[in-house]
Amino acid sequence: EPAEIVAALSALVFQEKKEDEFDSELPESLVMCCMKMKEIATSIGALQLKNGLKIDPKDFCDATLKFGLVHPVYDWAQGIPFRNICDLTLVQEGSIVRCITRLDELCREVRNCARVVGNPSLYRKMEAASVAIKRDIVFASS
Repeated sequence: EPAEIVAALSALVFQEKKEDEFDSELPESLVMCCMKMKEIATSIGALQLKNGLKIDPKDFCDATLKFGLVHPVYDWAQGIPFRNICDLTLVQEGSIVRCITRLDELCREVRNCARVVGNPSLYRKMEAASVAIKRDIVFASS
């Protein structure tokens, strides 16, 4: 689902530290995806440690993935108005807009990579994800 895709990807582009608690309103599949992302990041950190980099795998995971806007981005992609999105989090409005804008850029990059490697299914998914978030005040000219 496009909303789940952009919500999970938001962990890669959001940069502020915030609690990573997932609330009960998120779909189970999205929560499981985020947990799997944490597992993967921790295993990458362990691999780096094993190969000589002095890095704690948990610290690497915490520094790489920030799940603070998963719920707001999910709701935004579902069509919830921006004012309601802002009520979901203490993150400033500008940071939310910046995250969603970067998500659109990431969707375009992944979509272009999918085209180059010949994966039309991924291309369509990323196109749908981009369409889901590209609306309203977030993409209005300033």
